[in-house]
Amino acid sequence: MAADRARTTAHAGNSPLVAAEAARNLAVLARKAGWHEQAMRIALDAADHPTLHSPSPRFAAERGLLIQSAAYTAARAGDRDGMRELTDEAAAIAARLGGVMLRDHGGGFGTSTVALHRISAENAAGDPGAAITAARTIAPAGLPTVERRCRYFTDVATAYAHWGHRDQSLHALLNAERCSPEETHTRPAVRALVTGLLIDGRTTPELRALATRCAIA
Repeated sequence: MAADRARTTAHAGNSPLVAAEAARNLAVLARKAGWHEQAMRIALDAADHPTLHSPSPRFAAERGLLIQSAAYTAARAGDRDGMRELTDEAAAIAARLGGVMLRDHGGGFGTSTVALHRISAENAAGDPGAAITAARTIAPAGLPTVERRCRYFTDVATAYAHWGHRDQSLHALLNAERCSPEETHTRPAVRALVTGLLIDGRTTPELRALATRCAIA
């Protein structure tokens, strides 16, 4: 309700960027609630606003973020082809822009952040091999924030775990820990991944030590 009111207020204030960002936040909340059709419609309707099709790089970047959001929703809904089509569209926008735009919006929008999004989307769509292929196009050191670098390694670890490559998964988790120990140790997705590695197959001293640092009994 708060996100919907924010979107309504933003429209009333005649600020296209603020309205688009409010719509993106609302779409994310709808997706997390499992309302995939509504989330897609909110994001894509906002992306189709004429102002976001203007030559302004900031407007184009915001449009790319909205399309990215719709792509991830497609992945969560099991629409792998739709996810890839939308991700390719976002990647094309990023390639035209060059550099990183909208740094104040969750780490920015650019070719590397779209590629990072593609890893998460391929994981969500159930294709860990494609997620790893996407990961190989990214230089983690070039990602704009520590949070994004940690997310990269966590997503890579998830893909390798789903693919059955336990050693590579652990290696990626240790890289995530080097980027941001606190976030890695407390993030629920990481804890679930470490727990899964402990249960499913052999353990190693490195894995047991990581589990201890994550406070996993």
